[in-house]
Amino acid sequence: MNEATRTKLRGVSTATLATALYKRGLRNQMIQNVVPLGLPKGGSMVGPAYTLRYIPAREDLNQLAVFREPSHPQRKAVDECPAGAVMVIDSRKDPRAASAGGILVTRLMVKGAVGVVTDGGFRDSADIATMDIASFHQRPPAPTNLTLHQAIGINEPIGCGDAPVFPGDVIVGDADGVIVIPAGIADEIADEAVEMTAYEDFVQERVKAGASTFGLYPMTDDSNAALFAAWRAQHGR
Repeated sequence: MNEATRTKLRGVSTATLATALYKRGLRNQMIQNVVPLGLPKGGSMVGPAYTLRYIPAREDLNQLAVFREPSHPQRKAVDECPAGAVMVIDSRKDPRAASAGGILVTRLMVKGAVGVVTDGGFRDSADIATMDIASFHQRPPAPTNLTLHQAIGINEPIGCGDAPVFPGDVIVGDADGVIVIPAGIADEIADEAVEMTAYEDFVQERVKAGASTFGLYPMTDDSNAALFAAWRAQHGR
């Protein structure tokens, strides 16, 4: 992805991005029911999506012996996930069995992935929470994914927590959750979110000083435009 866009997105919130996407009619881009295990240092998790999809396990095809195959989709996806990417896993919103565990997430981290997201759960969650990779899931499960889930598709369109995720879409995660930005509008969304963040910081400062939000947030009183311009000049924003 555009590295300038990555830098901009690391400094904005998923809340701001949700508003920018909503203005364009995109209402279902927030991945539902995932919480952070480990947050990135110095800003939001940002990277292009690399996807893995599970289906309900068929018992005769999902024994431990499948891990002997180098083409097994779960292991193959982990090994091929590019540096700088976020692996996004469609676990059918089912956290009863693990989407992955500490060893596979360690492999992603060592290969340079910046994050991993599942709408299911990660086993070894306490270990994953200490790793230098952002991670989001629904809740911890102990059983291996093989008990309920069968890895089937690599880097194809998926649904994760009710959000559509296409390979290459830009994934942003922070303390509020994870949002999906369609790749084709990521640059313009980043630019708009930076502008929105500057105004929100100005508003916070004004409200802390005692100002009312009426006419200020959103800006429906044009007199605030001049105040905002002066604030930006003062703060170099």
